[in-house]
Parts: sequence; C-alpha cells; structure tokens
Amino acid sequence: MDLLDAFDNAWLEFDRRVHRVGAEQWDEPTPCADWTVRDLVNHLTAEHLWAPWLLRGATLAEVGDRFEGDVLGDDPVAAWERAAAESHDAFHRPGALEGRVHTSGGPSPTTEYGWQMTTDLAVHAWDLARGIGDDDTLDEELAGELHERTAPLADSLQGSGLFAAPVSVPGTARAQDRLVGLLGREP
Repeated sequence: MDLLDAFDNAWLEFDRRVHRVGAEQWDEPTPCADWTVRDLVNHLTAEHLWAPWLLRGATLAEVGDRFEGDVLGDDPVAAWERAAAESHDAFHRPGALEGRVHTSGGPSPTTEYGWQMTTDLAVHAWDLARGIGDDDTLDEELAGELHERTAPLADSLQGSGLFAAPVSVPGTARAQDRLVGLLGREP
C-alpha cells in the first residue's frame, strides 16, 4: 500500500469517528490509559497542527509550545477539521515526502514520519470508536500494512513508553486485532 493511500485511508477512519462523537461523549474513557475522548481528539489534533510545520522543515524549537495544552477550544470537531485539512494538504504537497523532518527522536525521513502519523491515525480511530461505542472496524488492507510495518519495531516501541505492553493475539486473528494488540490494546 502506498504511503499517501494509507495516510488518506487512516485519516478518513479517524475523521469519520470524530464526526460521530456525541455532545455527551467527550468525557468518556478510551482504551488509552488516562485519556478521555476529548483528550484523544486533542492529541491527534495537536499532532496534525505540527505536521505542516515539520513538513516545511521547521525544528521543534521553531514550533515551540504553540500546540501544547487544549487545542480544541469550544468546538472540538471544527478544531480537528482545520488541523486535519492543513495536515492532509501538507502531506500531499509535491515533494513533501522526499526530505527529513525534525522529531523528538531526531531527524527522520519524512516517509518514516508519514507512516508513524498513519499508524497513529488508524490506531486512535480504533480507540475513539471504542470510546464512543462506534464500529471499531478498520480497513483490513490498511490494518495489515500497518501491522506488517509496526511489528519489526515492537521492541523499540515498548521501550519508548508510548505504548502499553503488547497484548497476546492469535496469529490467525484479523490484521486490526494483531495491530492493536501489538500496540497494547485488548481487541
């Protein structure tokens, strides 16, 4: 699966769930420890506010703390829509995936950053679906591609503190269950 196709697919998975959050659901828990639905959407919105800056070559210091804290304001859906649209445009800009970006782990190829953002969108779409009681089914081809790309990184991901310990999932399970299990979620 091509990176931009995967990104677009995952982007739509998350976007669809954001638009299904009911007014009374923003404080509901999610599978992400200590994160409510609002916290989860805030996290993804902030990441997508960062993306255009990073893809233009900005350093972490240049971006600074402008996207820390609550970036959702009074209209979480509109805040997500603005950030998501700008991020989507930035990833699709000609040449955007040909360079390097500055990340907390140091300079990285933009393609690596793109796959990380794609994985985050897909897995958090699943988390968000669980938090609001929506259908958590992800595109099977997307889930398979992301699992295949993430599995070799499992040990380093666990050491990062970003994910809980993997959950044991049978090898015969569908791709999305293997993916979310690998990233510490109970399918």
